[in-house]
Amino acid sequence: MNRRIPIKLTELSELFRTKTLDPISTTERALALADRLRDLNAFSKICSSSALQSAELANQRYQNGKPLSVLDGASIAVKDNFCTKDVPTTCASRMLENFVPSYSATVYERLKQNGAVLIGKTNMDQYGMGSGTVDSIFGPTKNYWSEDLQGSNFRIAGGSSGGSATAVASGVCFAALGSDTGGSTRNPASYCGVVGFKATYGLLSRHGLIPLVNSMDVPGIITRTVEDCITVFNAIAGPDERDSTTLKIPFEPISIPKPDQISLKGLKVGIPAEYHCPGLSSEVLDTWTKVADMLENAGASVKSISLPYTSASIFVYSILNQCEVSSNMSRYDGIEYGYRSDDNFSTERLYARSRAKGFNSVVKNRILAGNFFLLRNNYDKYFQKALKVRRLIANDFARAFQTVDVILTPTTLSTAPSYNEFIRSNNRDQCAVQDFCTQPANMGGIPALSLPIRLSAKEKLPISLQLMGPNLSEQRMFKVASWIENEVQFYHHYTSS
Repeated sequence: MNRRIPIKLTELSELFRTKTLDPISTTERALALADRLRDLNAFSKICSSSALQSAELANQRYQNGKPLSVLDGASIAVKDNFCTKDVPTTCASRMLENFVPSYSATVYERLKQNGAVLIGKTNMDQYGMGSGTVDSIFGPTKNYWSEDLQGSNFRIAGGSSGGSATAVASGVCFAALGSDTGGSTRNPASYCGVVGFKATYGLLSRHGLIPLVNSMDVPGIITRTVEDCITVFNAIAGPDERDSTTLKIPFEPISIPKPDQISLKGLKVGIPAEYHCPGLSSEVLDTWTKVADMLENAGASVKSISLPYTSASIFVYSILNQCEVSSNMSRYDGIEYGYRSDDNFSTERLYARSRAKGFNSVVKNRILAGNFFLLRNNYDKYFQKALKVRRLIANDFARAFQTVDVILTPTTLSTAPSYNEFIRSNNRDQCAVQDFCTQPANMGGIPALSLPIRLSAKEKLPISLQLMGPNLSEQRMFKVASWIENEVQFYHHYTSS
């Protein structure tokens, strides 16, 4: 694979301004690259015609000296669970195989208003239920870093936003939207060596994001650099009258100093003891330790902290996830929404056959489990108790942030496993392992960011770390992430290797 130091969005915009590059040829190259790398299976739909039309409009604006923003003419991708007007939105499921929305999700709409060029919709686990992007009607997505893309021993891309992470890592687009319910943006970003970010719950509109778990779903951003992540975040954040869960306070765009001007003196960094967990690889632990030492040497105060309910978090997440899934999936009945079976013997049979054929086994298992937890006899024992423990998990974070500014943890416990290794266990067990470090942030609604640090010694696969902060601390988090990014020089490291 040809891996080069990426051009940032600000640099791309300047190249467009000076006519060194133009949006049309850049989009054509992106589409050609997507076609050349189709074996990665990153996309469920390529939007060639509309992308070139958008690029032509962007080119005219640059010719007239009136670009809409830094994003004008830049190629992007959108996960296939965000509604995009007149473009199929399938959630990688047979249930929505033929669904073409009449409106667009707010976050995509805002990117389009800033001139971004949609290259295509990206592959995912069905309805976002997975951590590998292997459970899709379009087949599994392959990690760009795989040693071998042939056969079934390729590296997984992570999930459920694996298509978005692969599209960015491969250079097809500059940024991509994912969704993050329990780490579905940060997990694939970690495996694919890119930046993955989820904001404070309510800063990004969920309007047009087909729901999985309403109380945890957050639109995510995947880019190759922290600076690009900030650029996209500034374009899409803020209140939305179409989403009652967005924060009503006006959003102030984030601006941070250049990395070499950032001081970490006085910064308090927490290292949670509970994240030293079974299954944590020695290389990830070593990377975690080295970055903590790096922060301390730069003037930050690094201390051990405790998040005691972390061990219960994955169980609580699973219960609440399945309860909300059973509720959200009830709308797909084959009559009003979704795939309709040809069996019209009776309404009940039509309903049952449509759901049996439209959903895969993962979705059906979660619906059944959720309905079980919500039975009258089980409601207090499972659902109510899980809500109480979720509050305790949020309280853990609140207490920790009284003494530290940010928390540093691994993102995933290891580098990307091979496909063969990954599918040996079932979907539920996979998520319990792969999302151990990421899903607590969704339980607390706090912002979190995954940042690539280095490559593993033997397989040369990305190793990433995660930063978490209190609600609305995105600016501080981006500053710390930018400083680390500048110190570790991840792209220079793998370009020279």
